[in-house]
Amino acid sequence: MKTLIKPLLVAFSLSFVTLSAALADGTPAARPAAVAAYKTGIYTTIEGKLNIALDKETSGAVDIRMKSADGVVLFSQHLGKKETGTRVRLDMSALQDGNYQVEITNGVETTVHNVTLSTQQPSASSRLVAIK
Repeated sequence: MKTLIKPLLVAFSLSFVTLSAALADGTPAARPAAVAAYKTGIYTTIEGKLNIALDKETSGAVDIRMKSADGVVLFSQHLGKKETGTRVRLDMSALQDGNYQVEITNGVETTVHNVTLSTQQPSASSRLVAIK
């Protein structure tokens, strides 16, 4: 009986050590399995709106966020794995002058576009052009 307990105890210990080493392989847990490649285009209109065009592959998800200079999220949109793109028009007229960031991320890569809002004061023309 004593001879049977010792080999079982050794086998159990060896199994436990092997299992512990296999679980501690050091791979990051938060890394997504599939990453979507994407292309973006960001431009403004005469009316003061910000257009964001995004095309992506269907292999993963992409998030679009617009943040103020102090990090407050003003706009957020999540594109799921099966979506291939989106077109967004943001009205910037209600926002105060300052710096903003548009962040686009697929979980691994993050693209940051800086947006600056500034109101120009109307200036009076100091020159008169007349046709006779």
